[in-house]
Amino acid sequence: MQSQNNGTLRLFSKQKTRFVSEEELIQGIRNGNRQAQRALYEKYAPLLFGLCRRYVKNYQDAEDVMIEGFYKIMSKIGQYTGQGNFEGWMKRIMVNESLMHIRKHHNMNMTVEIADYDMPKDPTVEQELAAQEILDLLDELPTGYRTVFNMYVIEGFKHREIAEILDISINTSKSQLILAKKRMRDLVEKAGIQYVKNG
Repeated sequence: MQSQNNGTLRLFSKQKTRFVSEEELIQGIRNGNRQAQRALYEKYAPLLFGLCRRYVKNYQDAEDVMIEGFYKIMSKIGQYTGQGNFEGWMKRIMVNESLMHIRKHHNMNMTVEIADYDMPKDPTVEQELAAQEILDLLDELPTGYRTVFNMYVIEGFKHREIAEILDISINTSKSQLILAKKRMRDLVEKAGIQYVKNG
């Protein structure tokens, strides 16, 4: 899989390539099997693009981030040891790609490193916030608010982890989250959208 974007994101291909199990799929990618690479992309692109899109406001930039993330998944598949959830491992890569894009393009003085934090296996809040109108509201948040909101509310990181990853203080993480939630509530009320609160 090449690390480039041809301008058209083929997320919903109707021709599916099937593998019997996740283990077989992973092994196929380790062996450089192009059908396995395609099958992985077809299976996870919609989910992982949605993740990137929550962090990266611009649609084309989010596509680029996802493509770079898939390139890293394919090229670093040997680093996946089988410990923990494979989907969570891929999400960590996509989150880090998104954060590195934010750091590069928004001058937020973030120190972002690939971190081995476990992602939640069943992100229920992610499902609650999956509606397009909520994504549109997230786009209206300032980059710092959106980043911390995504990491805490949707991805399930703790403030200590957010502080370590973004190289900010725990209090800064907490204050960004409070301000983000307040802004989100205001935007939701203004838009008249029913919002399911978490915690």
